[in-house]
Amino acid sequence: MADDTFYMKQALQEARKAFERGEVPVGAVVVCRDRIIARSHNLTEALNDVTAHAEMQAITAAANYLGGKYLAECALYVTVEPCVMCAGAIAWAQMGRLVFGAADEKRGYQRFAPNALHPKTVVVQGLMADECAGLMKDFFRKKR
Repeated sequence: MADDTFYMKQALQEARKAFERGEVPVGAVVVCRDRIIARSHNLTEALNDVTAHAEMQAITAAANYLGGKYLAECALYVTVEPCVMCAGAIAWAQMGRLVFGAADEKRGYQRFAPNALHPKTVVVQGLMADECAGLMKDFFRKKR
């Protein structure tokens, strides 16, 4: 049985793929019964789609894998705090757990809609936050 750090490292691998492709480096994995069933990273540039966030891609892939829209037995690991749009999708999917790394003080759901998640979703924040935030800082430093 892997632990939260193992799964966050997997999400970071996805974020690095986004970084290499010029996407904002956010990565996500969905875990169900100690198994990764979906992984993704931001694809907004590649798909020319503002909704193609890592979380949205991972939620869709997990639902397809399980054959149902509810992910109550799953955990979503994401490198950066979800935005309001993604928090809404996490709520509609009734995700059992959300584990995120770096806080997003400018665009994170906690700033705009702190009650957006499903009431039963367990939230763990700050896991590997420095590493997750460092990747974002490196990306935007490179852009400037």
